[in-house]
Amino acid sequence: MKRLIVVMGALVAGCAGTPWDRSDLVTEPGLCTPQRFDVYFRNGEAGLTDAARHAIGLTATKLQDCDIRKVNVIGLADARGGSEANMDLSERRALAVAEALQAAGWPSPVFSLVGAGDSGSVTAAGASEPMRRRTEVLVEAAPR
Repeated sequence: MKRLIVVMGALVAGCAGTPWDRSDLVTEPGLCTPQRFDVYFRNGEAGLTDAARHAIGLTATKLQDCDIRKVNVIGLADARGGSEANMDLSERRALAVAEALQAAGWPSPVFSLVGAGDSGSVTAAGASEPMRRRTEVLVEAAPR
């Protein structure tokens, strides 16, 4: 019991004796950390919209000073069109996003492209079909 009181006294004295600066405890998250973003498509299309190009450009610029180690691009499709057509469409969507990121300066050897068709686009109950027409981009980035 005596040891516990001494330890608690030391902790209290340490806290009371040294005022902390909030910046020592709270910091902004670094930009060069793992990131995830989605790119959405029109029904039945694999071409990038202006909004998609803008999102890709912003992300590429945001991470331009980072070491891009790996980029997983997963193309998805909604349930329309049949399994074979959806697989093809999701692969083309993944390729379109990867090409746009490479054009923005990201290193091409780090890309992994996957088409999941309509089987990978599981959404929450009540989600609309447009939410399923997307490409998920998972980026492993680290400071240089």
